[in-house]
Amino acid sequence: MRYLFLTLVFFLLFGCQSSEQPNAADKTDHPNSAHEFLGIPKNGKLSAASRRALERGYAQNADWFCEFNTFDLKGDLKFEKGVVRRDPSSVIQVDGLYYVYYTKSEGETHGFGTGDPEKKVFPWDKSEIWFASSKDGWTWKEEGAAVLRGPKGSYDDRSVFTPEVTQWEERYYLVYQVVKAPYANRVKNTVGMAISDSPRGPFKKLTAPILYPEDDGEWLGEEDNRFLVKKRGSFDSHKVHDPCIIPYKGKFYLYYKGERMGEQITMGGREIKWGVAIADHIFGPYKKSEYNPITNSGHEICVWKYQGGIAAMINFDGPEKGTIQFAPDGINFEIKAMISGRSRPPHAAGIVRSLVSDEQPLAALQWGLCFAYKDGWNYLRRFKSYKPSPP
Repeated sequence: MRYLFLTLVFFLLFGCQSSEQPNAADKTDHPNSAHEFLGIPKNGKLSAASRRALERGYAQNADWFCEFNTFDLKGDLKFEKGVVRRDPSSVIQVDGLYYVYYTKSEGETHGFGTGDPEKKVFPWDKSEIWFASSKDGWTWKEEGAAVLRGPKGSYDDRSVFTPEVTQWEERYYLVYQVVKAPYANRVKNTVGMAISDSPRGPFKKLTAPILYPEDDGEWLGEEDNRFLVKKRGSFDSHKVHDPCIIPYKGKFYLYYKGERMGEQITMGGREIKWGVAIADHIFGPYKKSEYNPITNSGHEICVWKYQGGIAAMINFDGPEKGTIQFAPDGINFEIKAMISGRSRPPHAAGIVRSLVSDEQPLAALQWGLCFAYKDGWNYLRRFKSYKPSPP
């Protein structure tokens, strides 16, 4: 009897464990075994590095790996000193024309602490959302403003910036960050939305934001210092940034970047993570996922559909910066490739949505727009991905 009891315990403890935790070698998508692909002798002992490679699935092929080049644009979007153009949306194609939306402002940045609340504190401060069109994706014509700042006292009276566009049922939806004056260190950004029947507008704004920071942090004292806190709160207790709506599984997934009150520097740099909020209707209401945060890293949001799931390029900030990841369910992301090193991901990559394909995981990254720095000013550029060869 005792023997049977011990046998049963052994089966429950170790049999169940092996079924729930498959061998690390089974995680590979390479046709050879993980040991062989990684060059780890099967009869040797595992170093910490080898064990980590097996546990984290490094034995993957190069389907998800790429590097990037960037190029100057032509026409109205070429570099212009004194003008800020940054944070391009995805590029959409309508009736033979490409369209892109972006943050635009003019004038120098002065930062906080000048004593003048009207002075511009960031390049994206006192911004508006403009748009441009192009036949070939190289030469662009600036068409004008798509979304203006609201009147004094409104929720978006200080700045509207960092847009993303979604085409859905013959309408066009812009989501973007907004700031209500005054712009202070402790200001809490929100996310707004504007809707149009044409990519050229006019866009009609909703009367209130569709997403807010989590209200579970507490500032310490009255000094305008975002690092002084009694309670830091959730990963998005201070700001919700870089919104992007993806129609997905009969619902609408609003991906965003969260910034935390009392933000710290971690082993990966800035303490930045992504979240997602989900709605039944594209205009909301949006409910934040109980699985938030859904990444450990990432600055600007770059996501696209692939084979029933959601792929993501995690560019800067955090321990997993410089990676491409994939979530079969749109929430649980795993690393598929590392792209940091010789080639860094483009800033605020706006992918071409018409290129998205289930045939190739990186079809969406063939080309798009991003932004760069020159002589102290932000301007838009074009990026292109490529598959490198061994040196």
